[in-house]
Amino acid sequence: MRNSMKLWGLAGIAVIGLGSAGLVPARPGRTAQATPSTERLLRFVRERFGVPRNIKLTAAPFENSASPDFYQTIITADDGTPEHKKTQPAYVSKDGQYLVLGKLYALAGGDVRPEISRDVREAYKVPAATPLTVGWPARSTPFGSFRQVTVKAGNGATQEVYLTPDHRTLILGSIYPFSDHPEQDILRVINLANQPSVGPARAPVTIVEYADLECPSCARMHEFLERDLLPKYGDKVRVVFKEFPLVNIHLWAPTAAIANECAYQINPATFLPYRTLIFQHQNDIDAVQANTSTVRELLLDYGQQAGLDRLALASCLDSRSSLPRVEEGMREGQKLSVASTPTFFINGRPLAGIVSPEVFYQAVDEALRAAQSPRAKIASRKR
Repeated sequence: MRNSMKLWGLAGIAVIGLGSAGLVPARPGRTAQATPSTERLLRFVRERFGVPRNIKLTAAPFENSASPDFYQTIITADDGTPEHKKTQPAYVSKDGQYLVLGKLYALAGGDVRPEISRDVREAYKVPAATPLTVGWPARSTPFGSFRQVTVKAGNGATQEVYLTPDHRTLILGSIYPFSDHPEQDILRVINLANQPSVGPARAPVTIVEYADLECPSCARMHEFLERDLLPKYGDKVRVVFKEFPLVNIHLWAPTAAIANECAYQINPATFLPYRTLIFQHQNDIDAVQANTSTVRELLLDYGQQAGLDRLALASCLDSRSSLPRVEEGMREGQKLSVASTPTFFINGRPLAGIVSPEVFYQAVDEALRAAQSPRAKIASRKR
């Protein structure tokens, strides 16, 4: 499940790393197409996940996997220290459109729910006493004809899993459009219109943050953005804020996200001060989180301190009228395979978690240089 799965960090971006058991058996009748290039795969991984140049990436030659739908390889990330050397199974669909980081499991077809439950329990070490429910029917996804189902545990934790269209291969992991221009693909997904932000809309660098208001790491990075990064770069940088509450593990984060988006709807100028106050008072809200009415009163108090009309905020919060904005941010983050908070996209290049100021500044400086290149200026004029 999302709070119990084993994670393998590829230069700070969490992707699912499972054991080698359970590979799907071969099915005859498929004609193999030309195998993809490992150089293209490694270039994609480095750009899509922001892997630093000091980390060496290698990949074994592609070969036919046990699934007729995918080629397979193993990616190795090595920073020069043996204890940090990591490997990750990777699969590219035979139509060349999608990359899977994770593991594939065989399904017999028909009613596959018992098999999905079995494989998820085994892969994520879910105790036998914890019931698992597989949502059905399978839903469409942003990834072509792949299907998606939600597996829910008795403790409330959930995990999204994917199926091939014939329901004969289970994908436990993440799916990514396999493109030669991953940063451009990311920017096409992100909506920048009518979003809470700070900094000029025409700034050469746009930082989009997906954050959870109950997340302590998000609070630390928010302080860094306000206190250090924005003063350092001035009008060269715009920060756009997206709600991504981790609903499986945080009790009051969804309510706080609704309240913060209410502030944007009521008076956009109050959004950032209100967000800052919520982050600063995380411990106070944690202390009363079991009492939803007390959490509500605290959120109204902080909103009033930020300059919001208390009655207007209460009306918006109680009616949940800003919920569609929160859900939009969550859907967008899911399309981008955001797996943890905070996750930033700096002109489309990802940076996740708590990072040092030096690493963040380096990423911004690289984005500034790229934005000031002649090719980027020509593209900007064409837009």
